[in-house]
Amino acid sequence: MRSVRGMRIASVIAAGGLVLGAAACGEAPDDDNNAGGDGGKKFSACMVTDVGGVDDKSFNASAWKGLQEAKKENDKIDIKYVQSKAEADYEVNLTGFVNQKCDFILAVGGLMSDATKAAAEKNPNQQFAIVDANPGVSNVYPMQFDTAQAGFQAGYLAAGMSKSGKVGTYGGLPIPPVTIFMDGFADGVAYFNKAKSKNVQVLGWDKATQKGSFANSFEKQDEGKKVSDALVAQGADIVMPVAGGAGLGTTSAAKASGGKYSVVWVDIDGCESTPDCSAILTTVVKNIPDAVKEAALKAASGEKLQATPGFVGTLANNGVSIAPYHDFDSKVPADLKAEVDKIKADIAAGTITVTSKAQPTK
Repeated sequence: MRSVRGMRIASVIAAGGLVLGAAACGEAPDDDNNAGGDGGKKFSACMVTDVGGVDDKSFNASAWKGLQEAKKENDKIDIKYVQSKAEADYEVNLTGFVNQKCDFILAVGGLMSDATKAAAEKNPNQQFAIVDANPGVSNVYPMQFDTAQAGFQAGYLAAGMSKSGKVGTYGGLPIPPVTIFMDGFADGVAYFNKAKSKNVQVLGWDKATQKGSFANSFEKQDEGKKVSDALVAQGADIVMPVAGGAGLGTTSAAKASGGKYSVVWVDIDGCESTPDCSAILTTVVKNIPDAVKEAALKAASGEKLQATPGFVGTLANNGVSIAPYHDFDSKVPADLKAEVDKIKADIAAGTITVTSKAQPTK
């Protein structure tokens, strides 16, 4: 595991969406999408989004923010992206950027692992990077995040804040970058129950069986809302969607519920990335922007990014965290805040061990 100096929670995208600048959009990449002017040798950093799109208020948006920040720091870096509309687009889009002779090609999301591996093996001299996966190929730099750690904090917090004694979570798809959040959340609730002799229930996920509720989408908000509606109908008064843009169906419904239930958001601070801050208790933050920014800057400086060990974000290196409580700040009791902070320190120190079958290898 490599620590990243100076990592912090990046302020992320305003609710109105991203400023796309000179980005390419939507179709398979072509040479007309190049950004930047003349003047000096440029370093091209090219990103392929997952199907959720660049403005998913989640991991795709986070990765693009990282490239934007890298460009701000080094104006020799040209950035562009192409959006995948279906899984069949992944390898096509990656190969399109190889053909454009991009210096650094970033794949976003665990679903892109196989396509990235295939493209990297066919182009061994090309520098690839990927968020939320490790294809195990020497020219692919993996950036992974132990979100079970911050999810544990969020589960403890949710259990402490629940009035109904039931909290819920659901995913977009049953894949490791999703279930790792759910594992941590469930364990945090269990830790609260043990510490307080309570019996707060987790709806939507069983860590032992690895079975639970899924929207089967990272973009369809109505599907996310359906799943969370079912959890709320069963009594959950706090819900954590781990479903990218599909989770916006949950946040908007929670906001409209007039306080009937609230939400734990994931990936990037929901109060900075969604219009539904008043319903968001906190966010399990995955600090993708800083990881991507550092990778792009290092690659642009000529450094070869090592596939082993890659980068694993933890509470100890601020690669993961929970966001401020924002509108809930006055509602979270001081002693509960202190307990959540203590959990962070204990996990970072190794006093509390958080486990998940989906944890990245270190």
